[in-house]
Amino acid sequence: MGVSAVFKWFSIIGGVALAAVAGGCAGGAGGAAPSPPPARPSAPLPGPTTPTPATRPPTAPTAPTAPAAGGVLLGIDVLEQQGFAPLVGKRVGLLTHPAGVNRQGVSTIDVLRRDRRFRLVALFGPEHGIYGNERADVPVPDQVDARTGLPVYSLYGPYRKPTPAMLRNIDVLVIDLQDVGVRSYTYVSCMRYAMEACFERGVEVVVLDRPNPLGGLKVSGPPLDATWMSYVGAFPVPYVHGLTIGELARFAAMEPGVLKVSEAVRRQGRLTIVGMQGWQRRLLWPQTGLRWVPTSPNVPTFDAVAGYAMTGLGAQLGGFRHGVGTPYPFRLLSHTAIPQAALAAELNRRGLGGLRFVPQTVPGAGPGGAALAGVRVEIVDWNAWRPTELSFHMMQLAAARAPRNPFAAATRGQADLFNKHVGSTAWWEALVRDGARVDVARFVTAWEAQARTFQQASRRYWLYP
Repeated sequence: MGVSAVFKWFSIIGGVALAAVAGGCAGGAGGAAPSPPPARPSAPLPGPTTPTPATRPPTAPTAPTAPAAGGVLLGIDVLEQQGFAPLVGKRVGLLTHPAGVNRQGVSTIDVLRRDRRFRLVALFGPEHGIYGNERADVPVPDQVDARTGLPVYSLYGPYRKPTPAMLRNIDVLVIDLQDVGVRSYTYVSCMRYAMEACFERGVEVVVLDRPNPLGGLKVSGPPLDATWMSYVGAFPVPYVHGLTIGELARFAAMEPGVLKVSEAVRRQGRLTIVGMQGWQRRLLWPQTGLRWVPTSPNVPTFDAVAGYAMTGLGAQLGGFRHGVGTPYPFRLLSHTAIPQAALAAELNRRGLGGLRFVPQTVPGAGPGGAALAGVRVEIVDWNAWRPTELSFHMMQLAAARAPRNPFAAATRGQADLFNKHVGSTAWWEALVRDGARVDVARFVTAWEAQARTFQQASRRYWLYP
């Protein structure tokens, strides 16, 4: 797709048996500390609903500062509050990881195990496994969980999609995964594949919703060309998409062609989204009152979440490092051919919205245990920040400082992996052809417009104002 083309987003077609079980979608803002959960309501669960489209553009948050009064109840909290109604009397499988916890920090595994109104019979693990202790990109085997005695089926091993044998003894699959709001983070891909398998086998799906840590108002970066759809790009969305994982599930179930199943299967699929209470799109993670649990080994903090969105693509090829393995994962830039002072000066000179670049040296983090002299990326104006812009300037700078354009010199495997993450053939062709002369601003401007178009179209899937 050419950079000036208007990205075409599908229109909604109903038919899926879809329920949104939300405990007050227009509830209050986040809180500084958890409060006792509300009493269990006696009213029945709501039936199939669709979100009410917003009537005016939302306003962006001013900064990720102190939480507002109130507090956020997660999907697992609301599910318990509702008496686990979608699960009663059923055999339950659970797809989760260490960040799958309730508001008090109790694992969803334990929350479901202790209730006797249904039976938890199997666990499913994404990349990094159910305990988050497996390395990135390393296949994880099936196993028996020593703590619970339950079988654990890996969805990051020989199979990425649950097999019929894995689902044979399950009536409903519960999905409780904390996402980071970025297309290439594989937990949303794991959810999509699991939904496809369940829809094909007549297994219900219940998604327990969680906040998008970046809030629901930031959208940024290139849309995904269909050519590059993969496990690091399983949804046709901008790189930073502005949706919760529950809203992405809603999008997948209601939009023809997102799930790779037949139309008949999609229409017959059963999906329940258990929404949050108290979350609004303007809330960033620090404003929710919730404790951040690392979603993967290299994303231990909210700062790393924001860093992943803005430097992850830029360190794919070209010689940049982005601080993984230091106290500043995805926030500490260094380059083998660019001295620290020169890198800080050049990045500050570019005037990237909302960002400041500060020299930072980390003892023992460089090659052979030497000090690593890098540049720390600070977000100083959240409203002005365009999450993915920095990565594309990193690519242009890498091409400018190398004796030979590193993108033109990439192997086929390197190029394919790069494009699966970035998603834009037009950008790759321009980067290979033009190198240091590539017009970053032209692409970023077009992508931001396309992302806003997506945001307008995606309002029909919103569960929160």
